Amino acid sequence: MPTPWWPSPEAGEIAWCHFPQDQLPEPGPKPRPALVVKVFDDHAPRFYVLVAYGTSQKANQLRSGEFLISNLEMAAYRLAGLSYPTKFSFHNVVELPFNDQWFKPPPHAPFGQTPKLGVLHPSLMRRVQAAWEAAQP
Repeated sequence: MPTPWWPSPEAGEIAWCHFPQDQLPEPGPKPRPALVVKVFDDHAPRFYVLVAYGTSQKANQLRSGEFLISNLEMAAYRLAGLSYPTKFSFHNVVELPFNDQWFKPPPHAPFGQTPKLGVLHPSLMRRVQAAWEAAQP
């Protein structure tokens, strides 16, 4: 069940997520940024979200289906709420319940005690769309 005081998630938000590792059906040990791609509200106030994996590892090595938010793009980087240049992969997406088992407030909590780190800047939309399309079968 979602933590009741969190606002409903929205597509385009970047959330602090215990993204599952190795396709295991359990929260990963380390929270990381995840891009909310889609929100399922069929069971509101219980929400499910489709999230894309985010990592700061090998951020300079982009593959098809990935996009980068770099600290060289100051406005986009700040709005995203990231601490490091981060790439997101649409080849690694998963549907998760939006609850405190999978999500938690980030250490610096820019939006208060919610999992939201930030949002995508409008200048990134073409890049995000191209990565999404490249990842589709």
